[in-house]
Amino acid sequence: MRLLHTSDWHLGRSFHGVGLLGAQAAHLDHLVEVVRTEAVDAVLVSGDVYDRALPSPDTVQLLSETLERLVDAGARVVVSSGNHDSATRLGFASGLLERAGVHLRTTVADIGRPVMVGDVAVHPLPYLEPALVADDLGATERTHAGVLRAAMARVRADAATRGGRTVVMAHAFVSGGVASDSERDISVGGVSAVPVEVFDGVDYTALGHLHGRQRVSEAVRYSGSPVAMSFSEWRHRKGGLLVDLGGAGAVVDEVDAPVGRRLAVLRGTLDDLLADPRHAAAEGAWCQVTLTDASRPLGAMERLRRRFPHTLELRFEPEGAVRPLRPYAQRVRAESPVDVCCDFLDHVRAGQGADADERALLAEAVEASRVARGLTDDEGVARPGRAAGAA
Repeated sequence: MRLLHTSDWHLGRSFHGVGLLGAQAAHLDHLVEVVRTEAVDAVLVSGDVYDRALPSPDTVQLLSETLERLVDAGARVVVSSGNHDSATRLGFASGLLERAGVHLRTTVADIGRPVMVGDVAVHPLPYLEPALVADDLGATERTHAGVLRAAMARVRADAATRGGRTVVMAHAFVSGGVASDSERDISVGGVSAVPVEVFDGVDYTALGHLHGRQRVSEAVRYSGSPVAMSFSEWRHRKGGLLVDLGGAGAVVDEVDAPVGRRLAVLRGTLDDLLADPRHAAAEGAWCQVTLTDASRPLGAMERLRRRFPHTLELRFEPEGAVRPLRPYAQRVRAESPVDVCCDFLDHVRAGQGADADERALLAEAVEASRVARGLTDDEGVARPGRAAGAA
Protein backbone atom coordinates (compact mmCIF):
# COMPACT_ATOMS: atom_id res chain seq x y z
CA MET A 1 0.00 0.00 0.00
CA ARG A 2 1.49 3.33 -1.08
CA LEU A 3 0.36 6.62 0.44
CA LEU A 4 1.35 10.21 -0.33
CA HIS A 5 1.33 12.31 2.85
CA THR A 6 0.90 16.06 2.37
CA SER A 7 -0.60 18.91 4.39
CA ASP A 8 -0.83 22.65 4.94
CA TRP A 9 -1.53 23.70 1.38
CA HIS A 10 -2.90 27.05 2.67
CA LEU A 11 -4.45 27.82 -0.70
CA GLY A 12 -4.88 31.57 -1.08
CA ARG A 13 -1.97 32.54 1.17
CA SER A 14 0.24 35.53 0.40
CA PHE A 15 3.90 36.00 1.30
CA HIS A 16 4.80 39.57 2.30
CA GLY A 17 2.16 40.84 -0.10
CA VAL A 18 3.05 38.43 -2.92
CA GLY A 19 0.29 35.98 -3.86
CA LEU A 20 1.31 32.32 -3.66
CA LEU A 21 -1.49 30.78 -5.70
CA GLY A 22 0.71 30.30 -8.77
CA ALA A 23 3.40 28.51 -6.75
CA GLN A 24 0.72 26.45 -5.00
CA ALA A 25 -0.81 25.45 -8.34
CA ALA A 26 2.62 24.34 -9.57
CA HIS A 27 3.03 22.17 -6.48
CA LEU A 28 -0.38 20.58 -7.01
CA ASP A 29 0.64 19.79 -10.60
CA HIS A 30 3.67 18.08 -9.08
CA LEU A 31 1.47 16.04 -6.72
CA VAL A 32 -0.65 14.78 -9.60
CA GLU A 33 2.51 13.73 -11.45
CA VAL A 34 3.83 11.90 -8.37
CA VAL A 35 0.54 10.00 -8.07
CA ARG A 36 0.85 8.92 -11.71
CA THR A 37 4.53 7.98 -11.73
CA GLU A 38 4.70 6.39 -8.26
CA ALA A 39 1.43 4.43 -8.42
CA VAL A 40 0.06 6.10 -5.28
CA ASP A 41 -3.02 4.43 -3.82
CA ALA A 42 -4.18 7.34 -1.64
CA VAL A 43 -3.27 10.99 -1.06
CA LEU A 44 -3.58 12.09 2.59
CA VAL A 45 -4.04 15.84 3.18
CA SER A 46 -3.72 16.51 6.92
CA GLY A 47 -5.47 19.85 7.30
CA ASP A 48 -5.17 23.52 6.41
CA VAL A 49 -6.25 23.04 2.83
CA TYR A 50 -7.28 26.69 2.69
CA ASP A 51 -5.54 29.62 4.35
CA ARG A 52 -8.77 31.17 5.63
CA ALA A 53 -12.25 30.12 6.55
CA LEU A 54 -13.74 32.12 3.64
CA PRO A 55 -11.59 31.13 0.65
CA SER A 56 -11.67 33.15 -2.55
CA PRO A 57 -13.36 31.74 -5.66
CA ASP A 58 -10.06 31.08 -7.46
CA THR A 59 -8.72 29.01 -4.54
CA VAL A 60 -11.94 26.96 -4.44
CA GLN A 61 -11.66 26.39 -8.17
CA LEU A 62 -8.03 25.26 -7.81
CA LEU A 63 -8.96 22.75 -5.11
CA SER A 64 -11.89 21.42 -7.16
CA GLU A 65 -9.71 20.87 -10.23
CA THR A 66 -6.92 19.28 -8.18
CA LEU A 67 -9.21 16.76 -6.47
CA GLU A 68 -10.62 15.74 -9.84
CA ARG A 69 -7.14 15.32 -11.33
CA LEU A 70 -5.85 13.28 -8.38
CA VAL A 71 -8.77 10.88 -8.67
CA ASP A 72 -8.30 10.65 -12.44
CA ALA A 73 -4.63 9.82 -11.82
CA GLY A 74 -5.73 6.74 -9.89
CA ALA A 75 -5.65 7.74 -6.22
CA ARG A 76 -8.20 7.99 -3.47
CA VAL A 77 -8.01 11.37 -1.71
CA VAL A 78 -8.50 11.69 2.06
CA VAL A 79 -8.76 15.23 3.47
CA SER A 80 -9.12 16.34 7.09
CA SER A 81 -9.75 19.92 8.21
CA GLY A 82 -7.14 22.10 9.93
CA ASN A 83 -7.33 25.12 12.20
CA HIS A 84 -7.35 27.51 9.20
CA ASP A 85 -10.24 25.73 7.48
CA SER A 86 -13.95 26.18 7.95
CA ALA A 87 -14.97 22.62 8.74
CA THR A 88 -18.50 23.27 7.46
CA ARG A 89 -17.41 24.75 4.13
CA LEU A 90 -14.62 22.25 3.50
CA GLY A 91 -16.97 19.38 4.33
CA PHE A 92 -19.71 20.50 1.95
CA ALA A 93 -21.11 17.61 -0.13
CA SER A 94 -18.75 15.16 1.57
CA GLY A 95 -21.24 12.30 1.29
CA LEU A 96 -21.58 12.78 -2.44
CA LEU A 97 -17.84 13.25 -3.01
CA GLU A 98 -17.08 10.07 -1.09
CA ARG A 99 -18.74 8.09 -3.87
CA ALA A 100 -16.18 9.54 -6.27
CA GLY A 101 -13.18 8.65 -4.12
CA VAL A 102 -12.74 11.98 -2.30
CA HIS A 103 -13.18 11.61 1.46
CA LEU A 104 -13.62 14.86 3.41
CA ARG A 105 -13.66 14.37 7.17
CA THR A 106 -14.34 17.53 9.16
CA THR A 107 -16.67 16.68 12.07
CA VAL A 108 -16.47 14.95 15.44
CA ALA A 109 -19.14 12.53 14.23
CA ASP A 110 -16.70 11.23 11.60
CA ILE A 111 -14.10 10.18 14.19
CA GLY A 112 -13.80 6.42 14.44
CA ARG A 113 -15.21 5.84 10.93
CA PRO A 114 -12.20 4.97 8.77
CA VAL A 115 -11.60 5.34 5.07
CA MET A 116 -10.67 1.88 3.82
CA VAL A 117 -7.84 1.89 1.28
CA GLY A 118 -7.41 -1.78 0.50
CA ASP A 119 -6.90 -3.44 3.88
CA VAL A 120 -5.60 -0.25 5.51
CA ALA A 121 -7.95 1.75 7.74
CA VAL A 122 -7.19 5.47 7.43
CA HIS A 123 -8.63 7.51 10.29
CA PRO A 124 -8.71 11.26 9.46
CA LEU A 125 -9.03 13.36 12.62
CA PRO A 126 -10.18 16.94 11.97
CA TYR A 127 -8.61 19.77 13.93
CA LEU A 128 -10.12 19.54 17.41
CA GLU A 129 -10.54 22.77 19.37
CA PRO A 130 -10.72 21.63 23.03
CA ALA A 131 -13.24 24.23 24.18
CA LEU A 132 -15.67 23.18 21.46
CA VAL A 133 -15.36 19.40 21.27
CA ALA A 134 -14.20 18.13 24.68
CA ASP A 135 -17.72 17.40 25.90
CA ASP A 136 -18.80 15.73 22.64
CA LEU A 137 -15.77 13.44 22.78
CA GLY A 138 -16.10 12.74 26.49
CA ALA A 139 -12.56 14.02 27.07
CA THR A 140 -11.36 14.09 30.68
CA GLU A 141 -9.11 17.12 29.97
CA ARG A 142 -10.04 20.25 28.04
CA THR A 143 -6.65 20.36 26.31
CA HIS A 144 -5.38 19.39 22.88
CA ALA A 145 -3.83 16.27 24.35
CA GLY A 146 -7.10 15.45 26.13
CA VAL A 147 -9.32 15.66 23.05
CA LEU A 148 -6.85 13.76 20.88
CA ARG A 149 -6.63 10.99 23.48
CA ALA A 150 -10.41 10.75 23.39
CA ALA A 151 -10.39 10.70 19.58
CA MET A 152 -7.72 8.02 19.56
CA ALA A 153 -9.85 5.90 21.91
CA ARG A 154 -12.47 5.77 19.14
CA VAL A 155 -9.77 4.88 16.61
CA ARG A 156 -8.45 2.05 18.79
CA ALA A 157 -11.95 0.75 19.39
CA ASP A 158 -12.46 0.47 15.64
CA ALA A 159 -9.05 -1.12 15.15
CA ALA A 160 -9.77 -3.72 17.84
CA THR A 161 -12.87 -4.92 16.01
CA ARG A 162 -11.45 -4.62 12.51
CA GLY A 163 -7.85 -5.75 12.83
CA GLY A 164 -5.28 -5.00 10.13
CA ARG A 165 -3.17 -1.90 9.64
CA THR A 166 -4.15 1.58 10.86
CA VAL A 167 -3.13 5.04 9.67
CA VAL A 168 -4.12 8.23 11.53
CA MET A 169 -4.22 11.77 10.17
CA ALA A 170 -4.11 14.63 12.70
CA HIS A 171 -3.59 18.39 12.74
CA ALA A 172 -1.81 19.32 15.96
CA PHE A 173 1.39 20.45 17.63
CA VAL A 174 3.05 17.21 18.74
CA SER A 175 5.90 17.38 21.25
CA GLY A 176 9.22 17.03 19.50
CA GLY A 177 8.16 19.00 16.45
CA VAL A 178 9.89 22.27 15.53
CA ALA A 179 7.68 25.25 14.74
CA SER A 180 8.29 28.17 12.37
CA ASP A 181 6.95 31.73 12.29
CA SER A 182 4.13 31.03 9.85
CA GLU A 183 1.93 28.68 11.89
CA ARG A 184 -1.01 30.10 13.77
CA ASP A 185 -0.79 29.59 17.54
CA ILE A 186 -3.33 26.96 18.62
CA SER A 187 -2.70 27.24 22.37
CA VAL A 188 -5.85 29.30 22.95
CA GLY A 189 -8.52 26.98 24.30
CA GLY A 190 -6.11 24.53 25.90
CA VAL A 191 -2.48 23.55 26.32
CA SER A 192 -1.21 23.10 22.77
CA ALA A 193 1.44 20.37 22.97
CA VAL A 194 0.37 16.76 22.43
CA PRO A 195 2.68 13.92 23.59
CA VAL A 196 3.75 11.64 20.76
CA GLU A 197 2.66 8.67 22.88
CA VAL A 198 -0.96 9.57 22.08
CA PHE A 199 -0.42 7.85 18.72
CA ASP A 200 1.21 4.67 20.04
CA GLY A 201 0.18 1.46 18.28
CA VAL A 202 -0.58 3.13 14.94
CA ASP A 203 1.28 1.96 11.83
CA TYR A 204 1.72 5.53 10.59
CA THR A 205 0.55 8.98 11.77
CA ALA A 206 0.36 11.69 9.07
CA LEU A 207 0.60 15.02 10.86
CA GLY A 208 -0.23 18.53 9.72
CA HIS A 209 0.17 22.02 11.24
CA LEU A 210 3.96 22.48 11.44
CA HIS A 211 5.38 23.73 8.17
CA GLY A 212 8.77 22.03 8.35
CA ARG A 213 9.03 18.43 7.12
CA GLN A 214 10.20 16.42 10.13
CA ARG A 215 10.18 13.11 11.94
CA VAL A 216 8.80 13.12 15.48
CA SER A 217 9.24 9.35 15.71
CA GLU A 218 9.78 6.65 13.11
CA ALA A 219 6.04 6.32 12.43
CA VAL A 220 4.89 9.85 13.38
CA ARG A 221 5.83 12.54 10.86
CA TYR A 222 5.03 15.99 9.53
CA SER A 223 5.04 16.38 5.76
CA GLY A 224 5.42 20.15 6.09
CA SER A 225 3.90 22.78 3.82
CA PRO A 226 4.52 22.60 0.05
CA VAL A 227 5.78 26.19 -0.20
CA ALA A 228 7.52 28.50 2.27
CA MET A 229 5.28 30.96 4.09
CA SER A 230 7.80 32.86 6.21
CA PHE A 231 11.50 33.61 6.06
CA SER A 232 11.97 31.34 9.08
CA GLU A 233 11.45 28.49 6.58
CA TRP A 234 14.28 29.48 4.26
CA ARG A 235 16.31 26.35 5.05
CA HIS A 236 13.34 23.97 4.65
CA ARG A 237 13.20 21.37 1.92
CA LYS A 238 9.59 21.43 0.84
CA GLY A 239 7.54 18.54 -0.47
CA GLY A 240 5.66 15.50 0.74
CA LEU A 241 6.29 12.01 2.07
CA LEU A 242 5.83 8.77 0.16
CA VAL A 243 4.78 6.06 2.63
CA ASP A 244 4.91 2.35 1.81
CA LEU A 245 3.08 0.14 4.28
CA GLY A 246 4.29 -3.44 4.35
CA GLY A 247 4.93 -6.25 6.75
CA ALA A 248 7.93 -4.43 8.22
CA GLY A 249 5.93 -1.28 9.01
CA ALA A 250 6.09 2.08 7.29
CA VAL A 251 8.94 2.89 4.91
CA VAL A 252 9.05 6.63 4.28
CA ASP A 253 10.76 8.47 1.42
CA GLU A 254 10.92 12.22 0.95
CA VAL A 255 9.54 13.71 -2.25
CA ASP A 256 10.90 17.18 -2.91
CA ALA A 257 8.64 19.80 -4.42
CA PRO A 258 9.66 22.10 -7.28
CA VAL A 259 10.93 25.49 -6.11
CA GLY A 260 9.79 28.45 -8.17
CA ARG A 261 11.80 31.08 -6.32
CA ARG A 262 13.88 30.23 -3.29
CA LEU A 263 14.33 32.32 -0.14
CA ALA A 264 17.48 34.08 1.03
CA VAL A 265 18.24 35.69 4.38
CA LEU A 266 21.02 38.30 4.22
CA ARG A 267 22.72 40.26 6.96
CA GLY A 268 25.47 42.89 6.88
CA THR A 269 26.21 46.49 6.05
CA LEU A 270 24.62 47.88 2.93
CA ASP A 271 27.94 48.41 1.13
CA ASP A 272 29.10 44.88 1.90
CA LEU A 273 25.87 43.31 0.71
CA LEU A 274 25.94 45.26 -2.54
CA ALA A 275 29.57 44.39 -3.27
CA ASP A 276 30.14 40.87 -1.90
CA PRO A 277 30.17 38.27 -4.74
CA ARG A 278 29.18 35.54 -2.27
CA HIS A 279 25.61 36.84 -2.42
CA ALA A 280 25.23 36.33 -6.17
CA ALA A 281 22.90 33.36 -5.67
CA ALA A 282 20.46 35.59 -3.77
CA GLU A 283 19.95 37.93 -6.71
CA GLY A 284 17.04 35.83 -7.99
CA ALA A 285 15.59 34.93 -4.58
CA TRP A 286 12.94 36.43 -2.33
CA CYS A 287 15.14 38.25 0.18
CA GLN A 288 14.93 39.26 3.80
CA VAL A 289 17.72 41.75 4.49
CA THR A 290 18.96 42.92 7.89
CA LEU A 291 21.26 45.96 7.71
CA THR A 292 23.82 46.35 10.48
CA ASP A 293 25.12 49.82 9.55
CA ALA A 294 25.71 52.00 12.62
CA SER A 295 23.37 54.58 11.07
CA ARG A 296 20.45 53.88 8.78
CA PRO A 297 21.48 54.37 5.13
CA LEU A 298 19.32 56.65 3.01
CA GLY A 299 17.41 54.95 0.22
CA ALA A 300 18.37 51.52 1.50
CA MET A 301 15.52 49.54 -0.09
CA GLU A 302 15.92 51.22 -3.46
CA ARG A 303 19.66 50.53 -3.50
CA LEU A 304 19.20 46.92 -2.37
CA ARG A 305 16.66 46.19 -5.08
CA ARG A 306 19.12 47.22 -7.75
CA ARG A 307 21.06 44.05 -6.92
CA PHE A 308 18.36 42.00 -5.18
CA PRO A 309 15.18 42.98 -7.04
CA HIS A 310 12.99 40.58 -5.05
CA THR A 311 13.74 41.98 -1.60
CA LEU A 312 10.53 41.77 0.41
CA GLU A 313 11.56 42.60 3.97
CA LEU A 314 14.12 45.11 5.25
CA ARG A 315 15.23 45.20 8.88
CA PHE A 316 17.68 47.44 10.76
CA GLU A 317 19.83 46.17 13.61
CA PRO A 318 22.66 48.72 14.02
CA GLU A 319 25.93 47.38 15.33
CA GLY A 320 28.39 49.67 17.11
CA ALA A 321 25.98 52.59 17.44
CA VAL A 322 25.89 54.24 20.87
CA ARG A 323 22.59 55.90 21.60
CA PRO A 324 22.06 58.24 24.57
CA LEU A 325 19.63 56.86 27.12
CA ARG A 326 17.49 59.90 27.91
CA PRO A 327 13.75 60.07 28.46
CA TYR A 328 11.81 61.84 25.75
CA ALA A 329 10.78 64.73 28.01
CA GLN A 330 14.41 65.41 28.87
CA ARG A 331 15.49 65.29 25.23
CA VAL A 332 12.99 67.92 24.11
CA ARG A 333 13.16 70.20 27.17
CA ALA A 334 14.29 73.72 26.19
CA GLU A 335 14.71 72.65 22.56
CA SER A 336 13.20 74.65 19.74
CA PRO A 337 10.55 73.01 17.52
CA VAL A 338 13.14 72.62 14.76
CA ASP A 339 15.52 70.89 17.18
CA VAL A 340 12.73 68.52 18.24
CA CYS A 341 12.07 67.64 14.59
CA CYS A 342 15.76 67.07 13.94
CA ASP A 343 16.05 64.96 17.09
CA PHE A 344 13.17 62.78 15.88
CA LEU A 345 14.81 62.38 12.47
CA ASP A 346 18.06 61.40 14.17
CA HIS A 347 16.16 58.78 16.21
CA VAL A 348 14.29 57.09 13.35
CA ARG A 349 17.42 57.05 11.18
CA ALA A 350 19.50 55.46 13.93
CA GLY A 351 21.98 58.26 14.41
CA GLN A 352 21.95 59.97 11.02
CA GLY A 353 20.70 63.42 11.84
CA ALA A 354 19.37 66.10 9.52
CA ASP A 355 21.84 67.71 7.14
CA ALA A 356 21.82 71.45 6.44
CA ASP A 357 19.26 71.25 3.63
CA GLU A 358 16.92 69.06 5.66
CA ARG A 359 17.19 71.36 8.67
CA ALA A 360 16.36 74.34 6.49
CA LEU A 361 13.32 72.52 5.09
CA LEU A 362 12.12 71.61 8.58
CA ALA A 363 12.60 75.21 9.74
CA GLU A 364 10.53 76.42 6.79
CA ALA A 365 7.75 73.95 7.64
CA VAL A 366 7.72 74.93 11.32
CA GLU A 367 7.59 78.62 10.42
CA ALA A 368 4.72 78.07 7.97
CA SER A 369 2.83 76.16 10.66
CA ARG A 370 3.46 78.95 13.20
CA VAL A 371 2.18 81.64 10.86
CA ALA A 372 -0.88 79.60 9.86
CA ARG A 373 -1.81 79.10 13.50
CA GLY A 374 -1.27 82.76 14.46
CA LEU A 375 1.50 82.12 17.00
CA THR A 376 4.05 84.72 18.07
CA ASP A 377 7.76 84.29 17.41
CA ASP A 378 8.45 82.79 20.84
CA GLU A 379 5.62 80.28 20.54
CA GLY A 380 6.71 77.36 18.42
CA VAL A 381 3.69 75.42 19.64
CA ALA A 382 0.53 76.41 21.50
CA ARG A 383 0.95 76.04 25.26
CA PRO A 384 -1.76 74.70 27.55
CA GLY A 385 -3.85 77.48 29.07
CA ARG A 386 -2.78 80.17 26.58
CA ALA A 387 -4.77 81.26 23.60
CA ALA A 388 -2.87 81.40 20.34
CA GLY A 389 -1.51 84.94 19.81
CA ALA A 390 -2.25 86.04 23.43
CA ALA A 391 0.16 88.49 25.06
